[in-house]
Amino acid sequence: MVPVNTPLLNGNEKKYLNECIDTGWISSEGPFIKRFEKEMADYVGRKYATTCTSGTAALDIAVSSLDLQKGDEVIMPSFTIISCAQALIKQGIKPVLVDSNLDTFNMIVEDIEAKITAKTKAIMIVHIFGLTVDIDPILNLAKKYNLKVIEDAAQMQGQEYKGRKCGSFGDVSIFSFYPNKQITTGEGGMVLCDDEELDKRAKSFRNLCFGEDRFIHEELGYNYRMTNMQAALGVAQLEQIDKIVEKKRYTGNMYNKLLKNIKVINLPVAKTDYCENIYWVYAITLKNECKKTAKEVMKELSNYKIGTRPFFYPMHKQPVFNKMGLFLNDYLPNSEKLYEKGFYIPSGLALTKEQIEEVSEILHKVLIWDSLEIYIHNIMIYFIVIKIIVVKWNM
Repeated sequence: MVPVNTPLLNGNEKKYLNECIDTGWISSEGPFIKRFEKEMADYVGRKYATTCTSGTAALDIAVSSLDLQKGDEVIMPSFTIISCAQALIKQGIKPVLVDSNLDTFNMIVEDIEAKITAKTKAIMIVHIFGLTVDIDPILNLAKKYNLKVIEDAAQMQGQEYKGRKCGSFGDVSIFSFYPNKQITTGEGGMVLCDDEELDKRAKSFRNLCFGEDRFIHEELGYNYRMTNMQAALGVAQLEQIDKIVEKKRYTGNMYNKLLKNIKVINLPVAKTDYCENIYWVYAITLKNECKKTAKEVMKELSNYKIGTRPFFYPMHKQPVFNKMGLFLNDYLPNSEKLYEKGFYIPSGLALTKEQIEEVSEILHKVLIWDSLEIYIHNIMIYFIVIKIIVVKWNM
């Protein structure tokens, strides 16, 4: 089996974990917590960072820290993971959804301003699959309408927007450290900001909102504390971030070369005006000419022992939200099409050159007939055009 992801733990991970065990610091009180927070904040150019148990937890903390109120609205993409909308809805905040671009997978920035109302209090940026959102126009909108900005950079450790690290934008940003991310702590997340009071609130919400008198609480918080052992992994991984980014781009560029002749798929956009793809995952969409669905292609690849994952199911189509009466009138066709046509193939950091070649070879096999039909169709059109030209010439 070629798994869709296998993490790479070939640095100081064992050394630092042994240090946790030898010293007995295995809980959230250990020294690697503050070290990981400081080093990650320094790396992306933030003043403060708060570790937590997951990217989902980080979103919960970020939303709570901004002190948004019930009935407020936050604009966000429909094409993303449910954690983004869930963090808002759990607190009585209304997500207002925008569609995404078919090529970059990111929210259509031009559609945001029309969604802003008197109730709008924030915009949630979510970078998807390896390319960033075009951030500057969103920051300009936020300034114009006095809105907060939440940057979900869960997939983007090491990525840059116009030379500036992702995770450094907006009022608050978050990372995930799940095993398929560039940096992993097994499970884990982080909230980052530049405001001291916001950072204090984030750390309070992470730790059950304990007050000065430990068991007296003014607000309800969460037990979202990361362990010292997880933070030790994060420190070791961060030491190798430049090599990790290089490996991600190597994998993406190799797939680009090997898969470019498959006529029925769209390959990921390699570069935009503001960023170069980091290929967090290698995301493919099927062209309309392909007679197979994404699910059919994924099933065939599975028969060849090639792991895949589907694209996100749009927020406006999620049954749990529709049952709440949310998004019933939303029509966001690109988000729906991305789910129907998209999937991603193995692209983890431990993936070998031989495995990349194997995946490519099998993907050719699975899609060869669809590609051949398109090729034959194009040849037939070519000869028909030539025949018409010859006939007209003889006339």
